[in-house]
Amino acid sequence: MSLHWFNPPVYVRTDRPGHRYGVSHVEGAAEELMKWTKRGPKWNLAVQSCIDAFEDKVTPMDVRKAFEAAAKEEKMLLR
Repeated sequence: MSLHWFNPPVYVRTDRPGHRYGVSHVEGAAEELMKWTKRGPKWNLAVQSCIDAFEDKVTPMDVRKAFEAAAKEEKMLLR
């Protein structure tokens, strides 16, 4: 299985203080989304976008946009 890459990465907080994670593909976005305890409306859209990308219904860049919006909503986004 090949990864569904996007660029630039979306940097999010991790559970380790002082560390950040640069998400640069759909699979990484899906994995990070599953770790979050807060799950708002944009989280739901990001998860659905990941599923849609696995089925080739949306592009990896569509997932990037949805993931970034969810990260911002959940205060996980780092600039």
